[in-house]
Amino acid sequence: MPPRRRVPVPAGRDAVGVWRSEGTATARTDLATAVRYTLEELASVAPGRSVEVRVPPFGAVQCVEGTTHTRGTPPNVVETDAQTWLEVATGALAWGQAWESGRLRVSGHRADLGPLMPLA
Repeated sequence: MPPRRRVPVPAGRDAVGVWRSEGTATARTDLATAVRYTLEELASVAPGRSVEVRVPPFGAVQCVEGTTHTRGTPPNVVETDAQTWLEVATGALAWGQAWESGRLRVSGHRADLGPLMPLA
């Protein structure tokens, strides 16, 4: 079953467009919408519950088929800030570059989402 969308696709695409044009000057509401939309896109592209992707304070999503996690900290986690997430999700920054530079905090053998990027 596909994940439930909370951000309408047109609003999400618009917010990503605003972020692309304004970068770090993007208003917090547009930034939050862009992050949530791209997280929902990830969950649509790679449904499952074996990896948790966190972009505090804006959102988190579980994705990627495999062993389902139910309690505590998941074994496969990706965490990053909003700017890095949007750069990776849109292809402005390669997953490998973000990982090697320490801008992504990645744990677990299933948490390499590089083959799924870019999303938007």
